[in-house]
Amino acid sequence: MSSLLHSSARVLEFDALRELLGGYAVSPLGKGRIVKLEPSTDHGWIENQQRLVSEIREFRRVGGRFEFSALEDVQGLIEKSRIAGAALETAEIRDVVLLVDRAAEWRAIAMQPPANMREEWSAVRGMSNRIVDFSELLRFFRNKIQPDGTLEDHASAELGRVRREMEKQRRTIQESLRGYLRRLAEGGTVQDELITIRGERFVIPVKAEQKRRVQGVVHGASSSGQTVYVEPLETIEQNNELVRLLEEEQAEIHRILLEMTRRLGEQAEEIAAALDVLGELELQFAKARFAEDYNCVAVQLSSPASILVLRDARHPLLQRNLRLKGADVVPVSLELDDERRQLIISGPNTGGKTLTLKTAGLLALMAQSGIPVPADRAEMPVFDGVLADIGDYQSIEQNLSTFSAHVTNIDFISRTATRDSLVLLDELGSATDPEEGAALAVAIAQHFKDVSCMTVISTHHTSLKVYAANTSGVLNAAVGFDEKTLQPTYELRVGVPGASAGINIAKRLGLNPSIVESARTKLGTQARDVGEFLDRLHAELRQAEGERLRMKEREQELERERARLAAEGKREQQVKVREMEKKLETLLRDFEYHAREAVNAVQDRAAAQKLSKDAERRVARLRREFREQFDSTVVAHATGADVGDPNAQPTVVKHVSEGDTVKLKSTRRPARVVRKIDEQHFEVEVGAMKMRVGRDDVAEVLASAAESPVKAARARGISISLGNESQSVPSEINVIGRTVDDATREVEKFVDRAFLAGMPRVRVVHGSGMGILRKALRQALRQHPHVESVSEPPQNEGGAGATVVELRI
Repeated sequence: MSSLLHSSARVLEFDALRELLGGYAVSPLGKGRIVKLEPSTDHGWIENQQRLVSEIREFRRVGGRFEFSALEDVQGLIEKSRIAGAALETAEIRDVVLLVDRAAEWRAIAMQPPANMREEWSAVRGMSNRIVDFSELLRFFRNKIQPDGTLEDHASAELGRVRREMEKQRRTIQESLRGYLRRLAEGGTVQDELITIRGERFVIPVKAEQKRRVQGVVHGASSSGQTVYVEPLETIEQNNELVRLLEEEQAEIHRILLEMTRRLGEQAEEIAAALDVLGELELQFAKARFAEDYNCVAVQLSSPASILVLRDARHPLLQRNLRLKGADVVPVSLELDDERRQLIISGPNTGGKTLTLKTAGLLALMAQSGIPVPADRAEMPVFDGVLADIGDYQSIEQNLSTFSAHVTNIDFISRTATRDSLVLLDELGSATDPEEGAALAVAIAQHFKDVSCMTVISTHHTSLKVYAANTSGVLNAAVGFDEKTLQPTYELRVGVPGASAGINIAKRLGLNPSIVESARTKLGTQARDVGEFLDRLHAELRQAEGERLRMKEREQELERERARLAAEGKREQQVKVREMEKKLETLLRDFEYHAREAVNAVQDRAAAQKLSKDAERRVARLRREFREQFDSTVVAHATGADVGDPNAQPTVVKHVSEGDTVKLKSTRRPARVVRKIDEQHFEVEVGAMKMRVGRDDVAEVLASAAESPVKAARARGISISLGNESQSVPSEINVIGRTVDDATREVEKFVDRAFLAGMPRVRVVHGSGMGILRKALRQALRQHPHVESVSEPPQNEGGAGATVVELRI
């Protein structure tokens, strides 16, 4: 971040914004990344950050989640692992392996994101591609380190052997001491019949006055001095053997840690890249959660034109504080562009002028940090500096008065600002003689207009309001004030200046009425006239706003009336359609009657039976086709879908998909749709022959590809018999407690049955545990020929303890 942005970050509370954002991170790694977050002037970086947040928000919208808890910033450990002969502690290795394991989990998600996402996944996938395949490394560390940071017994064969011998030696010592204690207890020598440990050696507690009766080595006394801890002579050699085994254990542990550290060091670069990706990923998740809570939007960067648009923007820190009190922040809207690059805001104190400046400045810093901003719409250029003079800079140490401090700061800004800067000046020309301050304020505003930087200025000076009204490219704006209640409305009205209303506010705050009236009489005629004019102007604006709201309500009433009339018309049309259906039903019955009469008139019995069956089939088919044509024609006509739409033709089969089994009019034989050439033509397979047909040649769809494979095969005349066909296939299987091999076999059989039943989706419940069964099943499922995708359900549907499997139906 440049020093220009640093200077505004302090004034505009960017550190407080980072602290707010940090509350959405759960791991030390993510919190550390947020602390380092800074605005940038790199256009490409900002756009990529905005895309990353948008894609993560979409991922979360469809139920995507990822666990970041307990992830540490292990950069120092990674660097240490590169040093030859260095050995990390077991807990440190555990932290690094945990990070590698989480990186591998995210890599699997990034390669196969949820299928129902509406946005592209290009930015997240591009970032995640930096994570390599850690399968071999994780296989080496699997089941070697316990969650508490100690090595498992089977971390090596030698460690397992030494620990078994240590356990055996401990039991031998304890048995010897228990026998010794029983003998001593008969004479009342021991304090308690228990065995304890002092300095890795087993000892027994003995009364201090009886210690000479026990031959052995004293290893200390209790705090009261009444008990001493003695190692009997008969267990000294046994304890020596235990100490020797402990030394062997420590030596083997050190050897294992050296080997583990070396393996991590060999992939230090890859692990460092994974660390960077997970840190960046948690940052984006934090931004996404913040954006959801504060109804934020992604900022559109204006280029090459320089446009600043904020619609219904809210200051996030104020929004948080008011939310805690059950109140809502009043949003502000402003717009600057290449033609209008300066905004002069006037109006009463406590009306929101300073807040508007801070909101514009902080949102600019948020945008250039890749953070979505709390607004309904936001568009702004990439500023090379956000320069603010806001607040009281008085300093006793530097011998600066309020006015001197402001002038010093504005001088720095005037020498630094460029056309690509955003300048924010609060209460310009204050803290000095009003006349001189007004002249200085106009000169400063003119200077920044000549620089052509975007500038937002708050003021009480009438001279600045007149300057804005008479100067091309400068806009007036006012914060609202209700003359009836003498309360600010905090609304920003662009296009008109505002009255300071200082006397009215003093009256509202309870100033002595005699002082208030005296002040009114001392007010100059010109100033009073200007104030009254502005009061009338704002009253007319409020009246116009009220009229606009009434017109909007009237429009809404008209829209509701139009919807009611449309609903009534639709009901009338439905009544007419039902009448037509009854008439058509009567015609069909009449047609059926005459057909049967014609059959009865045939003398030949065999011919009559054949003709009767043919007629019944024809009547049934005609009834069905006529009903379909009638329904589709009525619907298309009612909705307007038949206007210029060839697919609205009732005689054409509309839904034909690849894999469907259809009947062709030309060959009167079933065929399988191999490929969809375009909307009106298909490539079909009739036996061993492939041919191209038009949609109008398709008589009907015999079996849809969405049906189960068994039904589709039977539709093509293939005889299939299933032993358990009458049993329904469940949509879920529970394999908790199974071994990996048993669970894999059961899940594969379950998936095969579900596929044959035509089920699009199933759920496998395997539990969380250490994650071994979950990873093995997900790896096997991704390689299964019937599986389309594998994903983790939301937390309320099982989270990491279950897996959702989409089948290739």
